Order: sequence, then structure tokens, then C-alpha cells
Amino acid sequence: MQLTRLDIAHLRILEQVRFCPAPGLNLVTGGNGAGKTSLIEAVHLLGYGRSFRGRVRDGLIRSGQPHLELYAEWQDVCARARRAGLRHTGGGWEARIDGAPAPSLTELCAEIAVVTFEPGSHELIGGGAENRRRFLDWALFHVEPEFLPVWRRYARALKQRNALLKRQPAPSALDPWDRELAEAGEALTRMRDGYLRRLEPVLVATAAEFLPELGAAGLRFLPGWRREEQRLADALLLARERDLASGHTAVGPHRADWQVDYLALPGREALSRGQEKLTALACVLAQARAFADDRGEWPLVCLDDLASELDRPHQEQALTAILASGAQVLLTATDAGTLPPALQPERRFHVERGVLREV
Repeated sequence: MQLTRLDIAHLRILEQVRFCPAPGLNLVTGGNGAGKTSLIEAVHLLGYGRSFRGRVRDGLIRSGQPHLELYAEWQDVCARARRAGLRHTGGGWEARIDGAPAPSLTELCAEIAVVTFEPGSHELIGGGAENRRRFLDWALFHVEPEFLPVWRRYARALKQRNALLKRQPAPSALDPWDRELAEAGEALTRMRDGYLRRLEPVLVATAAEFLPELGAAGLRFLPGWRREEQRLADALLLARERDLASGHTAVGPHRADWQVDYLALPGREALSRGQEKLTALACVLAQARAFADDRGEWPLVCLDDLASELDRPHQEQALTAILASGAQVLLTATDAGTLPPALQPERRFHVERGVLREV
């Protein structure tokens, strides 16, 4: 996809902004707190329906304003002109696609594929498992038509089972929800496992570009129970007594995780913070490459404050690899001097005190 226009109203420091990026590399400069990250955040909101910086109540809506609004125009892979709007009034999100109301944010997010690398992205490797489940599920949401109904079925069954557990029911009352959870959970896990198997060779090649000193990379899937030993239905039954005591479901895909292992890091030797960042970048780029293999187009790539996260050789390496694909890239930096000389943007912008202008 190619984003051609983005109008932003009342998002953090950005009062009224129109952003018209070029198809290739777009550089947005500005000082700390000027609004660069908020611009990336607006694009991320369209693709994910949530911010990478916290919830709406954490200052997303500009102080003193009743709502925020986003309006986007883009061309899809077939060069068709598309448009969408997103609004939050304090009670929830409202979305429109091509002039018609969207039933939910899901429909909007399915149309706008975005991958983001920002200062908090190292949490994909060093943070909690929820970050890594979201990484998996984003890809499946875009490339596996059966994913969303299965995910919703599992989430609904898990919510109902947990609510029942809190009421201390007779053990047999859990049987219907165990069957539902097991059927949906097995299907969800097969999708996640299959995606990681497809992603692994792409990640191996991408990680070798950025961290060759660590040896070959590999992906290890942790499904949320001892899948190699038992079915999910059996795992739920074995954990039933513990679940009744704790009031929540202890095993299943909601506890799933995955990790990157390197041949030159035996055992559980930890990655340094710099290695975590490069590994996270490799995962994000591998996901974008795998998306392109599946869909025939790259997602829009947002890189926030890349110079603060990577040294210049790795910056140049990452940007060269992404731009060679023909992807549209939004890159922020404190000043243009941080950009490697060999890579010149198609369009430059500067933001100061929430005001954006092309330079």
C-alpha cells in the first residue's frame, strides 16, 4: 500500500496536521517533544486500532479537546484509491471505510498494513509474552482468512470459562467450555505454529544480516501447554483442580510464547540490550518480508527515531534493505544529519511544536 494523505486532528501535541508522504523514503525531523512520534503513532493507530504508547486515557487525545480524528487516503496493491476515517470521542472508536461506517476497527485494520519499529520495540524480545502473541496474531490476521473467527471463538470461550471458575462451580460444569476451548485452541495453535515455521527461514536470513556474530538464528514455539505430550483437552482436564483453586485458566494458547535462539548463545545466555534491539528489528523486517511473500506487497514501514536505537552502519543496512523492496517508509529523526549520506529521502518534513511543514 501507498499512503498518500493523512489528516490528524487533536492527537497529543498535533492540533491540525496534513501529511502527504511520497511513495519511498520520507524523513520527518524535529526536536524532542515536537510531535514526530505522534505522527508515527497516528499511522500505527490506523493499522492496529491501538497506540504503542499506551491507552487513550494516557494523553492520546489532545488536552482540552473532546475527541481525536484521523483521515487517510491510500492506494492499494491494485492501485485503487481508498479512504478511511477514525475517531475517538471518549466512549470508543468509530471507523469509516470508503465513505461507509465500518462495523468495527477490525475492518479498518485489515485494510491498512503497518509495521513499526520504535524505541519500545526491544520489548518484543525482552518484554512479556503478550507482545510476542500480538506479533504472531497481527500476521495471521492479515494472511489467514480463518484466523479471526477462531481467535474470537477462543477468546469468548476463555472469558466464559474464567467467569465460571470464579463462581466455584461443580467441576462437571466446566465440560462444555473445555470442549469449546480445546477445539478453538488447537486450531489457533496450528495457525500460530504454521506461521512461525514459514517465518523462520525469513528470520534466519534477516538475522544473519544484522547479527552474524551470533550464528544461525532459530525460532522456538511455546504453545501454552505441553503440546508434544498431550492434547489441549487433556491439559485442561489435568489443570482443572488448580484452575478451580485460582479462578483462572492456566493452560492454553492465551499463555503461548515464542523466542529467538542463536547458535552462538548456548543455554540461556542473555542478549545484550543492543542485541535485543537488533533482534527485534530483524523480527519486524522478517515479518514485513513474509507479509510481502504472502500478499504480494510490503506493508507501510514506520521507523521512529532510528538513530537513537541503531548505530549508523546498522541504520544504513536496515534502510537499504527496506528501500530495495520498494516499500513506503516513514522515518523520524532529530535532524537530517543522522541519515546516512548514501540514502536521500524523496520528501522531507519538519515538525515543530506540533506544526508540520514540508521542507
